[in-house]
Amino acid sequence: MSDTNAIGLHASAAEQLAEKLNALLANYQIFYMNTRGYHWNVKGEQFFELHAKFEEIYTDLLTKVDEVAERILTLGYQPLHAYSDYFSVSKIQEDTKVSDGKQCVRGLVEGFQVLIELQRDLLSQASDADDEGTASLASDYIREQEKTVWMLNAYLG
Repeated sequence: MSDTNAIGLHASAAEQLAEKLNALLANYQIFYMNTRGYHWNVKGEQFFELHAKFEEIYTDLLTKVDEVAERILTLGYQPLHAYSDYFSVSKIQEDTKVSDGKQCVRGLVEGFQVLIELQRDLLSQASDADDEGTASLASDYIREQEKTVWMLNAYLG
């Protein structure tokens, strides 16, 4: 009897990675909805610029939600799919009734900071488990999101 899963990872390591990925998924889902809310509700002089930027960001987040869920399935586990689970697991909290553009951008910066922190932890654990697929996913997200945080902070001045 083998102690590895279908893709050759140790079963216990794959289970721990799936748990971390599910936590990441929960944070992505809450952050996605916050960003949709920013898109829908932003007001002010920067409306057109921010409305378009928020749509670009939430579209990318939705892609990542799917990729993270599919990675969990690849490891042999089930992704969380109930908002009650997301709320109980997510470090990112709902951001409601926000319409000020700068406040929305600050919410994006804070959300990305949480994601980057979670992904760094995931990257380390995936590397230790020789899980190149999960490590690559986390590494790509980190690189992209660090640049986004820099740009959002530049916008905020």
